[in-house]
Amino acid sequence: MRVHLSGVCGTAMASLAGLLSEAGHLVTGSDQDVYPPMSLQLQALGIEVRSPYAAANVPEDADLVVIGNALSRGNPEVEVVLDRKQRMTSMPALLSEAFLRGRRSLVIAGTHGKTTTTSLLAHLLRKSGLGPSFLVGGVPLDLERSYALGSGPHFVVEGDEYDSAFFDKRPKFVHYMPDVAVILNLEYDHADIYENLGAVQKAFERLLSVIPSRGLLVAGVESEALRPLLPLAPCRVETFGIGVEADWRADQVTPSSTGCRFHLQKGGIGLGFFELAVPGEHNVRNALAALAVAAHEGVSPEEARPALLAFSGVKRRLERRGSVRGVEVYDDFAHHPTAVRETLRALRGVSGKGRLIAVFEPRSFTSRTRIFEQDFARAFLEADKVVVAAAHLPGKVKAEDRISEAGLARSIGERGGSAVHIPGVDAIVAALVPSLEAGDKVLVLSNGAFGGIHEKLLSALEATPGPLR
Repeated sequence: MRVHLSGVCGTAMASLAGLLSEAGHLVTGSDQDVYPPMSLQLQALGIEVRSPYAAANVPEDADLVVIGNALSRGNPEVEVVLDRKQRMTSMPALLSEAFLRGRRSLVIAGTHGKTTTTSLLAHLLRKSGLGPSFLVGGVPLDLERSYALGSGPHFVVEGDEYDSAFFDKRPKFVHYMPDVAVILNLEYDHADIYENLGAVQKAFERLLSVIPSRGLLVAGVESEALRPLLPLAPCRVETFGIGVEADWRADQVTPSSTGCRFHLQKGGIGLGFFELAVPGEHNVRNALAALAVAAHEGVSPEEARPALLAFSGVKRRLERRGSVRGVEVYDDFAHHPTAVRETLRALRGVSGKGRLIAVFEPRSFTSRTRIFEQDFARAFLEADKVVVAAAHLPGKVKAEDRISEAGLARSIGERGGSAVHIPGVDAIVAALVPSLEAGDKVLVLSNGAFGGIHEKLLSALEATPGPLR
């Protein structure tokens, strides 16, 4: 079958492209924004990517066109597909029919932590010899790519609450036929499609409604907005949390030089200390969820212990991009205030005596929206210094609803922090590099390419004459 994916460089779409290619289909794609890591993954697969969007990109002889949820009416590829009456579908619908049906579907959902937990669970099952298939909204460092067709019965899939396509406004995860569903946490997010927290809760209720009665829900009991939904589950529920009453409980969480150590309890019975090679309490919660699902699928915590320690994380999730002259540069995808706060705290736990400097590009709809501005100001107090860049494509948000980058910097300062607004990447590099000291850690926060700022920072540090101050 010849399949064309419009919007192919999205994380889920690029992963679907890989699955289709591995299954023997002829795949082409197109996108407006083409950048790593997904562009590199597609290039390695030999999948042609055409840019920018144009009607001519869509092959007339394509048997099926997959329309990414970033595309809407008026896009030339959408319009030509409708004009030709070509078969079209959404990413989650095709994933479900082509790959999930007939497999044991393990769906990882929640506002934060989906990518890491999906990667970790796939890693645990793989190390235990179960040969899982998986689709992740990122590139796991251990698994080397964001998808796989395994030999075993399990399919581990990241379950996104974002809508499926312009013609299907249901959350993606309702397509995924979960045998086991994980909801890590629940907060207000995606202000472009959800009016308020109640609307987000309704979306997750829809996920609960498609879990079979024989299935399992694994839920983060610390999440205040999630707890009221748990009685609605039509199946057995297992909970997890740190220092709270839960079926899977972590205590005595302490940072290590690279990650975390914690004591695990299951059903009130102590199972000893476990270690993670990735830092942060948020990753301990992710590990609890992955251990709970793995145990349900026949992999005991003791069997999972060495694989847990061997897990290296995911690209763009607190990924160390390089170190020059004692200054380390990290990259992270965080674009919600809670994710920003937890990521900064995690890096602080392994940062030693150096300063923690955050460079933030408001790029997602959530991060460009005024409603989250004060929450971001509080979150960035975890850093010693903050640089707020210009928002990416600010015109996508109505002027009255748009975040003020300078206002965010002022709010951080008014709360006792240190922040400055510098719009452009080159200006940020020029202003930041002379002030850096050996031992500093620079954390770049953006869910896009951010003008290659990571490489520019490292190159500028390399080129700076004389010792750092």
